[in-house]
Amino acid sequence: MSGTGAKPAGVVDEADAARAVRQMFDAIAPRYDLLNHVLSANVDRLWWWRTARRFRAVLARPDAAVLDICCGTGDLTMALLNRRPRGATPILAADFARGMLSRGARKFGARKSGAPCAVALEADALHLPLRSASLDLIVTAFGFRNLANYEAGLREFYRVLKPGGQLGILDFAEPGGLLGRVYAVYFRRVLPAIGRLVCGKDGPYNYLPASVGNFPPPGEMLDLMRAMGYEECAWQPYTFGIAGLYTAARPVVVEERDE
Repeated sequence: MSGTGAKPAGVVDEADAARAVRQMFDAIAPRYDLLNHVLSANVDRLWWWRTARRFRAVLARPDAAVLDICCGTGDLTMALLNRRPRGATPILAADFARGMLSRGARKFGARKSGAPCAVALEADALHLPLRSASLDLIVTAFGFRNLANYEAGLREFYRVLKPGGQLGILDFAEPGGLLGRVYAVYFRRVLPAIGRLVCGKDGPYNYLPASVGNFPPPGEMLDLMRAMGYEECAWQPYTFGIAGLYTAARPVVVEERDE
């Protein structure tokens, strides 16, 4: 598992992979929300809601420091904000694709005066401009799979989480059985065709099914999280396993006392 990560067609190394992913998402940013909702039949809205609900306890704390990394156009950020109390510390919403982030920032800025808010931050998930042990919660939706190095991403998240801080990774999976075979036809043939029709580009929606196929299955992903030092690692499938939420926590460091 070490060193595995996103590999768009034609890339030669991790830097090249990161560059290709950024360019890809900047290119489809204007149509990204429309395509997400059309291609998922609006089920993606349920996934954002369930993810935010899972972390409702930490989100309810006004002083909790929260990061939505690889936030894209901010749909998950908005779901998280709906769980935040008035006057709460702003959520950090970060992405390295400026075209995506700028659209998310418009959503955050459109909230009513006095409502919980988010701050847009242009940042690379593998090199976060944040202090170590500074966050209570990190979440990411359909972005982790696109990191150039999964192990490095988990290590960086671990660094910036406080002891006891929580991690949530929402991403696609490949369901098994008959449903899996039917879904594979849709995912590998129908979805790319619709993507080309709507956004006029071929590469991004060919990359999507390939990236899911290359992503570690839940058992391997959980093993990697444990190997990086996380505890309480679990996976909750959504919508028959089409997607799922990985959860984990950075262990609480117990200081030894002198007897």
